[in-house]
Amino acid sequence: MNINYIIGIAGAFGVFLLGCVLGINIGPSAAGKKMFDFNPGNLWNFFDAASIFITIGCTLFIVAASFPGPMLKAMPKHFKIILNNKLFDPKGYIEQLVELAQIARKNGLLSLEEKANEQSDPFFKQAIMLIVDANDQDKVRGILENDIECMSARHEDAAALYDKASSVAPAFGMVGTLVGLINMLKSMNLSGDGGADSLGTSMGTALITTLYGCLLAHMVFGPVAQLLRGRDSEEVLCKQIIVEGVMAIQAGENPKSLRERLLTYMSQKQREMGGEGAAGGEAKG
Repeated sequence: MNINYIIGIAGAFGVFLLGCVLGINIGPSAAGKKMFDFNPGNLWNFFDAASIFITIGCTLFIVAASFPGPMLKAMPKHFKIILNNKLFDPKGYIEQLVELAQIARKNGLLSLEEKANEQSDPFFKQAIMLIVDANDQDKVRGILENDIECMSARHEDAAALYDKASSVAPAFGMVGTLVGLINMLKSMNLSGDGGADSLGTSMGTALITTLYGCLLAHMVFGPVAQLLRGRDSEEVLCKQIIVEGVMAIQAGENPKSLRERLLTYMSQKQREMGGEGAAGGEAKG
């Protein structure tokens, strides 16, 4: 579980809510008063149904208009991915590749076919089968590297969905601000009684929509886009290790030297931790 994400988001919302209900009394006018004035009722000042409707509704519909249906359906999967820290283990792939190198040196490349069929990772299985079928090294590398590039492009498209939402939300917050200001100005009647009856409501809509847009952009959509790109980098690392490993196996490299070479893809801390901190998953399959 990605505890950092959960703590970060929960902490940010917690600090925001605390700031909404906590008044701080300082200066000469605070004489005789408590420094902190905790009033949970203040939370209602930050709730406005029209603001929610404009900001969230318009943002979601514009995102839906900007991306194809399959990508929108994959959104629950995106959140599952960012919450899981251990979908990929670089150290585990290295150990498997070293084992395959030992088998290949002892029994030949054809003996790896059985191991390939045991793989749950389609990319790893494909890589092993390509060398089992005695394909040219350049051809094998080209196929695998093209696979990685296409995967990364799909992941970037997924992250771009949340970038779009992050940029659209504040814009519609401003739209809501304009709506509130227009209503406020049209309702003002300086020459008659009760002309400002709706002034507070309209002004509240004008200000709160901007607040909601900023919250959506920086506390919801922005972190998701960043984490998806991080997961992509982690998976690309694992697949690069696989490519280099199968190329070395096909070339008959010594298993011990193969291990040392593949470990250079990881930081010293990751090697000591057994690969933790470098795990990830596909941002979009």
